[in-house]
Amino acid sequence: QVQLVESGGGLVQVGDSLTLSCAASQLTFSISRFEMAWFRQAPGKEREFVAQINWSGRDAYYADSVEGRFTIFRDNAKKTLYLQMSSLKPEDTAVYYCAAAWDRATGRHDRSGYWPYWGQGTQVTVSS
Repeated sequence: QVQLVESGGGLVQVGDSLTLSCAASQLTFSISRFEMAWFRQAPGKEREFVAQINWSGRDAYYADSVEGRFTIFRDNAKKTLYLQMSSLKPEDTAVYYCAAAWDRATGRHDRSGYWPYWGQGTQVTVSS
């Protein structure tokens, strides 16, 4: 089992930066065995893929809407995943969720059904 707890959300202004964290615990195996991702869900919309990172941090994928503005990275020693967000826009407003899965297949996995482990989410609100 993997327990994921997100933090770092809040109310910011357009153009601001914010970094989200996702701490993993209750791990049966090392966190380095898992690939991890961020998704988000705005009110009335489906959960959507934001970014993904492989076990080593070497490979990352981004949604087109955040490419160049968001950076996903991880610290396996701290068992923590991060999402650094900059140039925030009102359309970035959503609940942000981190997700984890065994790092068993290369490539981008942007469907929520691929990911078995989820955090409870953290709210990000970008005010204009």
